[in-house]
Formats: sequence, C-alpha cells, structure tokens
Amino acid sequence: MSTSLKGRTIFITGASRGIGRQIALTAAGQGANLVIAAKSETPHPKLPGTIHTVAEEVRARGGGALALKLDVRDDAAVVEAMKVAADAFGGIDAVVANAGAIRLEPAATLEMKRFDLIHAVNVRALLALAKAALPYLEASSNPHILSMSPPLNLQPHWLKPHIPYTVTKYAMTLLCLGMAEEFRDKGIAVNALWPRTTIATSAVMFEVGAHYMERSRTPQIVADAACLLLARPARAWTGGTWLDEDILRQDGRVDFDSYRNGADGRDFTAGAAPDLALDLFVDA
Repeated sequence: MSTSLKGRTIFITGASRGIGRQIALTAAGQGANLVIAAKSETPHPKLPGTIHTVAEEVRARGGGALALKLDVRDDAAVVEAMKVAADAFGGIDAVVANAGAIRLEPAATLEMKRFDLIHAVNVRALLALAKAALPYLEASSNPHILSMSPPLNLQPHWLKPHIPYTVTKYAMTLLCLGMAEEFRDKGIAVNALWPRTTIATSAVMFEVGAHYMERSRTPQIVADAACLLLARPARAWTGGTWLDEDILRQDGRVDFDSYRNGADGRDFTAGAAPDLALDLFVDA
C-alpha cells in the first residue's frame, strides 16, 4: 500500500519540537528532504529544540535538511519560504501543517486577541500554506497536504468546554475536506490526521496537565502514521479524516504498547499502568 519517502521534499511547520520534529526525523530515516519551518531559531529557556538542532538531527538520520525561521501568520514569509525550499531541493512534494496554537478556555472568558492568534496559527495558516505550495505541488508526482486536525465530532460535550479552540481545529478539517475536492483533479491529496490518545508534548504538559504525560503516547505514533499516509498514492488517498491508529492498522500494525510514553521497561499487564487518555474530540 505504501512506498518510501526517499528523495521526497516535505515542508513541515512547527517542526522544531514535538510531533513536527518526530515526523521530520522519521521521514529523514527514509531518505526524505525536510524543510524545518518554525519560529524557534534560538533556544527557549524552558523548551528544548530549535530549527537548527532538528536540522542537524535530520542530517544524522540520512535526510536532507533546510532550517527556515517562519511565522505562519506572515503571508509573504510563507510564500518566500516555499520558494526558498523549492529552490533548495528542486520542488516540494508534501506540506504538513503542524504548527498550532491552543487555549482551552470557554467563549465567555477567552480574550478576542487570543482567539485571533489561535485562528491565525491554526485555520488561516493552513490555507496560506496550501495556496503558497500549490504551484510546487502541482509539479510533484505524488503531492500531499496534511493537516494536524481532528475528525469532526459534533457531540455537545466537545462543543461546550472550549469552543473557540474547537472551532479552529474543526475549521482546519473542513478546509481539508473542501480542498481535497477542489484539488482532486490536480491529483493533490489533502488529509487530516489526529492522535487517538494524548501525546507527550510540551503542549499537553502546559495546557492539559503534567499528570497526563504518563497516560500519553509518544509523538512517534503520529509520525509513523503521517509518513505512511504521505507515502501513499495521492490520487487514491485524499479527503480523509484519520486517527493515527487507523493508518497504522491499515498497514498491519496492531501492537501499540511501544508507543506509550516511558514504555522502556514498563509492564503493561492489566492494572500495571494507567489507562491511556483519549485525545480531544475522540470518544471511545
């Protein structure tokens, strides 16, 4: 079902840490060229990783790397970054819209300037990236756009608690579904991917709570699913809203214990480890 990413050029936003970084490293292991696009050009006092450290890791894994400082809210910068990336590697084959902003706060109390930020980084950036990449994707033999956004779940218990954030993530998925149809004749796949469980990242640590870390999986599970999806034939695999487990099961993988955060040396027999926490917008 899948082929290798060898020689493919993948542009990833928010790639200096977390899920974006792991997608870059996993694709690099297959010989892909990675454009590491993020704001983190210099070290953060509390968070590890910059675009430059990830680029070094990518090269160590056997991939090509280009580190680009990018604010996805800047349209001109997005257009220029795509051009620089295409010039460096001779084209662009895939775009992963991974950069995201989160604030789990209800509508009554969220400040509008915070909503503007979340909307700009999540929804608007996806559209800006897709538009800027379109000329290069049209020239690719297997072009993909991948959004890190969830299947649409309109159950009231997901609409009530933090609808400003929720609506931006759902809007990303709606953009994917619409662009999948708009770009279908061009042979460009557009899909949304989301983790079934919480993922051990700094976003979970600071926004959801440190106690979720031991109930989470590592970013590797999302990275493995993303790379499998990006390697599939674009014309046959478009317009999907996937959970990471969906993609892995289609590839014949059914044992996910190794993806648990801190899995090394852990006993996963009944009662030996806390239950995994389902991610936002996912019901059992």
